[in-house]
Amino acid sequence: MGGVMGSLLYKTIKEDGMVRMPALFVGHGSPMNAIEKNDFTDFLMNYSETLPSPQAILCISAHWETIGTKVLKADPPKTIHDFYGFPTELYQIQYPSKGAPIVADRIVDLLRQHHAVTDTEWGLDHGTWSILKHLYPKANIPVLQLSLNRNMTFSQHLDLARDLRPLRDEGVLIVGSGNITHNLRRVNWEGDAPPMDWAVEFDEMIKKAIIERNNKLLLKQESKLDSLWSVAHPSLEHYLPLLYAYGASDEKDQAQFVYEGIQLGSLSMRSVLFS
Repeated sequence: MGGVMGSLLYKTIKEDGMVRMPALFVGHGSPMNAIEKNDFTDFLMNYSETLPSPQAILCISAHWETIGTKVLKADPPKTIHDFYGFPTELYQIQYPSKGAPIVADRIVDLLRQHHAVTDTEWGLDHGTWSILKHLYPKANIPVLQLSLNRNMTFSQHLDLARDLRPLRDEGVLIVGSGNITHNLRRVNWEGDAPPMDWAVEFDEMIKKAIIERNNKLLLKQESKLDSLWSVAHPSLEHYLPLLYAYGASDEKDQAQFVYEGIQLGSLSMRSVLFS
């Protein structure tokens, strides 16, 4: 059924004359960005006006890790508050979008070789709703998530992301949500903390690698940089969503660094549009 539904969706959108959707990576940082007003949230609130209107949004969040690859088919998806120790206001946020079950079946079809399956138990975690709350505050676009398979290598994640490319011609906005640097042990909770040298170095290194489409560096295959990787990412789940936006792009796409900045000393908020 997934293949039939997917082909019908593709035909409908192509007949409607839809433009090819870009792929987007957003640094989401602290959950507090959902309720704070700062340069980053101001950027998000204004940025969706520059994007084509999607039929659905597929988000790959750092906060949904699974054994195996799962696609959210819940309709509507619940809002998950997957954090603790924050103000009550943050736990009261709901993002009441519809789900996208037809798109979920299409993705399972595209990812057949990766053994993807649908899931109805998860919802929208804060890696998704904390940015969509600003990008699409009306919550009027169907949303689904794709999990990060813990058993995959960097190269396998990139291969899977490439298999998502057809969605861009079917009206689906692919959004990776993580951070190019993410070390919570080095966070300085003072809002005006200056960027740490290692965070600046890693962030600029990845920017250059994206421009050059340097897969060896993006896939963590430069052993001489292991110490820099270890301080920038004690665990790698916040880096992996970048590979999904990057992998869903191709050599014809231009990388635009639509937001640059480092919050709390150690969290790169760099956001990249591939179009």
